[in-house]
This record gives sequence, structure tokens and C-alpha cells, in this order.
Amino acid sequence: MSLEYPEDLRYLDSHEYVRLEGEIATIGISAFAVDELGDVVFLELPEVGDLVTRNEGFGTIESVKAVEDLNSPVTGTVIERNDALIESPEQIAEDPYGEGWLLKVRVNDPGDIDDTLTAKEYSAQVAGA
Repeated sequence: MSLEYPEDLRYLDSHEYVRLEGEIATIGISAFAVDELGDVVFLELPEVGDLVTRNEGFGTIESVKAVEDLNSPVTGTVIERNDALIESPEQIAEDPYGEGWLLKVRVNDPGDIDDTLTAKEYSAQVAGA
């Protein structure tokens, strides 16, 4: 199966992605992570108004294979979370870069993403995994 990594996103080596539009960051997990996890059965996300910190955990994702921490690519305040995924976490596999987003965060410093990987860098990294 060929996995896609959209060019407009930036990635962490822990497989989260970020799409920055102005001061709003949309955070999710990559198709590679979804594929590796298998069937997702549980998702734990912060509440709206909570602070997330760059390179620190903000929740967990659980599959039939493993429980993994979710790490934030940016520091900021959660302005929206994808409650539909909390109700039906298996839907993340259907569209990880669209309807499968996890959080929307108002970032403190858009420069946070300067330390993230481009799609090309991320693709090369997971190809070697």
C-alpha cells in the first residue's frame, strides 16, 4: 500500500502532523501511523481551552496493537477537538488528513513548526523504518 504525505503539512518523527493556517494549527496523525496502529479503538484528547506544549504529550491513541502517546508539534491553546473521533475513533483511518484531524490549536509562536519535518523528509524517514 502506498501511503501519502501531503506537501502542505509538517510532521514530527513521532508521526503527528500539523497544518498551519495563520495562527491556527490543525493537528492529526499521519497515514503511516494509522497504518502501523491498525484498528483504533480509543482516543483521549484534551479539552477545549487546555494548553498543549510543543514536543510534549497531549493525549493517547489506542489500537488493538498498542497505546501510543500523542505529541504536539506546537504550543498553544486548544480551540477545537474532533469529538466525532472520540465517539468513533476507527474513523481516523478513513481520512487522517481531512475528517480525521484531532485538534485545532491557536499557536503561541508559528515558528514552532520550523523544527518539524517536510513531507519529503518524513516520507524518507518512514521509508527507512
